[in-house]
Amino acid sequence: MGTRPAVTYTLGILCIILLIVSIALLVTKVFPRTVDNYVKKEVQLKNGTAAFETWENPPPPIYIQFYFFNVTNPEEVLKGQKPFLEERGPYTYREYKPKENVTFMDDGKIVSAVTPKTYVFVPELSTGDPESDLIRTVNIPVVTVINMAKYSSYQILLAEALLTFESEGLFTTRTVHELLWGYKDPVLATIHKLMSDVDEYFGLYYKMNGTDDGDYLFLTGKMNYKDFTQILEWKGNKSLDWWTTDACNMINGTDGTSFHPLISKNETVHFFSSDLCRSLYGTFEQELAVKRIPAYRFVLPSEVFANASENPANSGFCVPADDCLGTGLLNVSVCREGAPIILSSPHFYQADPKYIDDIEGMHPNKIDHETYLDINPLTGLLVRAAKRVQVNVYVEQVIGFRQTGNVQSLVFPVMYLNESVLIDDSSAAKLNTIILQTDVVTAIPFMMMGLGILFGLIFIILACTNREVGIACCMKWERDEAMWLFEPALTFIKLIVHLIMPSFLILSCVVSITLNCPVVRSQP
Repeated sequence: MGTRPAVTYTLGILCIILLIVSIALLVTKVFPRTVDNYVKKEVQLKNGTAAFETWENPPPPIYIQFYFFNVTNPEEVLKGQKPFLEERGPYTYREYKPKENVTFMDDGKIVSAVTPKTYVFVPELSTGDPESDLIRTVNIPVVTVINMAKYSSYQILLAEALLTFESEGLFTTRTVHELLWGYKDPVLATIHKLMSDVDEYFGLYYKMNGTDDGDYLFLTGKMNYKDFTQILEWKGNKSLDWWTTDACNMINGTDGTSFHPLISKNETVHFFSSDLCRSLYGTFEQELAVKRIPAYRFVLPSEVFANASENPANSGFCVPADDCLGTGLLNVSVCREGAPIILSSPHFYQADPKYIDDIEGMHPNKIDHETYLDINPLTGLLVRAAKRVQVNVYVEQVIGFRQTGNVQSLVFPVMYLNESVLIDDSSAAKLNTIILQTDVVTAIPFMMMGLGILFGLIFIILACTNREVGIACCMKWERDEAMWLFEPALTFIKLIVHLIMPSFLILSCVVSITLNCPVVRSQP
């Protein structure tokens, strides 16, 4: 056999082998399964793994922006008119929340930790100075006292006398720093003298800078990759006790900073927020890229904060049981020491329109006020996210308290926050490298198929241009003595013809020529 026929024959055999093997690998998904198994093994909370280091001390910077609503017409509001609010901010803080007191238990299946949070003001990302900027807003300590005393005529007399003596009304003017981190309130200070368990200081984030929100027990993902960073207990409890149904008291999902790998679009991602005193969930909205990293965006659907008439599963959040707020609101007074605090999305986004109409200055929109999570589906890493929550106070006219005047019954916005994170460039580069490596591995069957097709094309060209055969050789389909050697290959190819037609055409042509053309058997 001459050199050229030998080369031609070899190319034909290689073409057949490569195409058959590549198709078999694609059908059986060998390489994708290998990648998935590797990710499941590596993404678990275990000393020495990248997943553990990222969970323990997240490298991406976290920022929290505070926006306050300044009341521009307090006198008119007390006369029953609509409040006019002016948004101030943002006042931006860098948030640090590493995991501390990390302890593994139960042979590495469970890990305990606390997450102390520290906030540092970032002036270059802020508008204004929190130390000097004044905000006129609802006087939450006064509203709380009124709310607690309104059911007893005796308590009304005492509370009204106290408020009059301290010259405290429905509104107060304080600096942003005081409203956030605390100030000594005259009303609370007087009550503190009689009831020592009542703190004389008040602030929306009072005692929350440099402190944690309690002990957590997490599953490490050792037994099941879907359990990665799932919360097992919080403050020694497996469920809450604030709400009126077991479902609403459940602690579901992670703490919102990480999720299990290999997330699919049809999943519902669950996470627990101690700030909101409940578990939440997100559903898939769209596929996108963050710094070239593929990500799935999950958002909070409107039914998360829908009232019981729209979503019966939320009936347990009505406290008391027969007192349900409208859609888009969550009464958290039960976990805020009785203060009439109501949470919502900023500017009442996705809430009942009546709450928007009651306040002048509300302009809800999806871009600025929606909470979302952008998760890399391969690793479960959070590459970008924004948690947006508005703090409101329920105000109403209470007979016996002249401080309330003729105010309308309102859900009164005080401020909202935007807690956001975006993966840093260094972490993004590492993640992109990992994704590229996995893409290369899963693309090996396609590379083999491409090489097989290339060999097949070269084989056809060599076979059809041989001077002893001519172009007619390419169309010859007669059987010869070697046909029985290739019968199994032809049978297999016919079975997969509907799967990969281009490869099948090349493969069948190569086999045909190999079996029938003299060039693979003759001398030059």
